[in-house]
Amino acid sequence: MPDRLRHVSERWHQVAGGQVRSLRAGRQHPDHPDVVLVPGLGALGYLVDTLAGCGAWARTHLLDVPGFGHRAARTCPAEVGAVADAVCRWVEEVVGAPVVLVGHSTGAQAALHVAAARPELVRSLVLLGPTFPPEQRAAKGLLRAYVRNSRREPAGLWPATVPDYLRGGPGEIARFIRSAQQDEPERIITEVGCPVLLARGEHDAFAPQPWVDRLADAAPDGRSRVVAGAHTFPFRRGGMTAQLIAGAAE
Repeated sequence: MPDRLRHVSERWHQVAGGQVRSLRAGRQHPDHPDVVLVPGLGALGYLVDTLAGCGAWARTHLLDVPGFGHRAARTCPAEVGAVADAVCRWVEEVVGAPVVLVGHSTGAQAALHVAAARPELVRSLVLLGPTFPPEQRAAKGLLRAYVRNSRREPAGLWPATVPDYLRGGPGEIARFIRSAQQDEPERIITEVGCPVLLARGEHDAFAPQPWVDRLADAAPDGRSRVVAGAHTFPFRRGGMTAQLIAGAAE
């Protein structure tokens, strides 16, 4: 195991009558709030490097929601709203203080709902590769984006995500995608009062620049960044992604 991942540990918490699994890195710091990472489509592997990077300066948690990362970890239905509810309960009961909430892809959509519904739980919000613009809320537009984006993703991404997708199953993955397509982040973000940082990879077809700019403009306190990579730019760039998050935390 690489040195940066040696101190990542698995945790289970009883939350609202169910077990929620998470991965944790770092220690609680008096000058930094906890960081909570919400993955896209329930796959954790591609964000473990970011977890370790953030753990260097803050206690950081990667939530296994809806529960595809372990055969015993099914936490909630595979839908954006249900994931947001699970995150709300977990932050309230486990951390009990405002956090830096980070979501990637569909996880960004869930994190956005948390910040809008429970502002007392979120100190700052980071949306990485937020999905889906209106043109991708139909199958044809989504397929086009998938084809364009796939050409730019690293080959090593599949081993980091496919095992979780297989545990989730194709039906649940499809259900998750449909719920994300039915969501309206451009409306929800207007209700968020905390600072919001949006970031996308320069080749991210799921989060095109006009869409990210629209969300940043709609947020009462929003700004955006562009970094190298495609949609899953945090994969193998945990240090860079952790720096983005650290800037938002400050």
